[in-house]
Amino acid sequence: MRIVYVDIKNFRGISQAHIYFQGHTVVIGDNNAGKSTIFEAIDLVLGPDRLNRIPVIDEHDFFDGKYYLPEGISPQIEIELLVTGLTSDQLTKFKFHLEFWNHDSKQLLVQGEIQATAQTNVEEALRVKFIGKYSIEDDDFEGDTFFCSPQREDATLQKFGKGDKRECGFLYLRALRTGNRALSMERGSLLDIILRILELRPKMWEHVLERLRTTEVATDPTLGIKGILEGIQESLKKFVPADWGSEPILRVSDLTREHLRKTLTVFMSTGENTYHAPFQHQGTGTINTMVLALLSMIADAKQAVIFAMEEPEIAIPPYTQKRIIDSIRGKSSQAIFSSHSPFVLEEFSPEQIILIRRNSSGILSSQPVTFPSSIRPKNYIQEFRMRFSEALLAKKVLICEGATEAAVYSTAARRLNELDPDLYSSLEGLGVALFDAGSENSIPSFATYFGNLGKVVLAVCDRQETDNLKKIQATVTHLFVSTYKGIEEQIMTETNPAIVKLYYEDLVTNGQWPSHLDRNKVSATASDNDYKTAISNYLKGVKGVIGAAGLLAMCKQVSDFPISISTALSEIKRIIESATESV
Repeated sequence: MRIVYVDIKNFRGISQAHIYFQGHTVVIGDNNAGKSTIFEAIDLVLGPDRLNRIPVIDEHDFFDGKYYLPEGISPQIEIELLVTGLTSDQLTKFKFHLEFWNHDSKQLLVQGEIQATAQTNVEEALRVKFIGKYSIEDDDFEGDTFFCSPQREDATLQKFGKGDKRECGFLYLRALRTGNRALSMERGSLLDIILRILELRPKMWEHVLERLRTTEVATDPTLGIKGILEGIQESLKKFVPADWGSEPILRVSDLTREHLRKTLTVFMSTGENTYHAPFQHQGTGTINTMVLALLSMIADAKQAVIFAMEEPEIAIPPYTQKRIIDSIRGKSSQAIFSSHSPFVLEEFSPEQIILIRRNSSGILSSQPVTFPSSIRPKNYIQEFRMRFSEALLAKKVLICEGATEAAVYSTAARRLNELDPDLYSSLEGLGVALFDAGSENSIPSFATYFGNLGKVVLAVCDRQETDNLKKIQATVTHLFVSTYKGIEEQIMTETNPAIVKLYYEDLVTNGQWPSHLDRNKVSATASDNDYKTAISNYLKGVKGVIGAAGLLAMCKQVSDFPISISTALSEIKRIIESATESV
């Protein structure tokens, strides 16, 4: 079973959205763009345990909090979802509610198109919808899920109940909260789900409750409690018959089964010693990895399952993130993630990465991330993490024509921020991601690409020929053009000569001067130009990437920096902060 699309209306921060999924999917977007809302919406439709909450929705679940309008209208929350890839058991169970979906046209077949059902691009589909509203008569909120087909004669729909939802095998793992209750006995916990799938009824409830009811506490008179209770009994006898309130004793509690569900939890060893502590006391990474193990058990026990998981990267190292993604995808019919991790993103093909954006009216748009034709498929894996992922996860992108420029602007921004934080900021602090275009000729195509994804696109480049300059200007939001033909020339011309000399001496003193450039060494009495020549040859010899950034990192005051670079970074800070203030 796989979710094909979800259509959301009037739910939380989303007034309207229609999102398509391409099998296994990762959803990306800015914070507060609506990623968690999408997951919560799907859970309202397919999650069986969501119905345990009474009421299932409240006023905060309505867009803008408007659940009742002055003219007496109750706006509805509507979430429609379509799934395909049904198992044989699911086809049998839902046979009276099936429709046919054309994957090519992305449409349901209508009456008269029955002959098209034999086509390979057409398959059975199940369409269900959650409807929630405020009931004026009951002064309460109500919500339920229904089959969309067929409509009854009175235009009502048949209820899609808890048993139907369990048949679909949807499991939503919220960030952080899932791990904190994974091995508890609460309803909907991972341990509870495993017991339900295996159709095991814990036989411990009655046994535990019986032991609690017969366990007395503080019966030893020396503890003091027994004497106080006996005093209470004697006082009662003055006002009520002798057999009333007789023999008061202190017991553990008056817990019920439901109390036990919230109280019982698994204890685990905290190390090599024998002491056991509640599993929540384990490290966050250990807990999240343990969640992975439980998910594997669920997937093994239930052959068709859809996992929706928020931020699997939390407190987990990169290699484990990749293992989690690979394992969950391999054991589920569909896995849907939200993430801010490049290590998660690189496990998905471009069409499986969905970028979402939400405007001020609450309308959420989504689009798959497809890369420019200039990126060859064989280079996708090699280049993705370093070149694309950070930019995809940011609102603003600064495109540089090469790796040296990217390193220079990143280092200069950090150092200038340390020296004068009022005038400068690190690019990370501004939410700007650096992107190495590889060449000046590639800047227009990448600028167009990121612009089409709704990002603010800035660019820095060397002096350009007129034609390419016009192409770049037409595709970027803000452009900073150097008067020099190369970044090395720009740095060597404008950097304080004293810093150039200091950098040279540091390289030689620390044994970092390359032996093949020994002929370019200079004496202690050399001129500023001699030092510049030596460092220029050094930058060419190490291709500038490390050297140029290392040189600027040694600047001791703002005036030491190349003026064109410091001016550009100051203007970038002004542009970004002005745009933020105007929002």
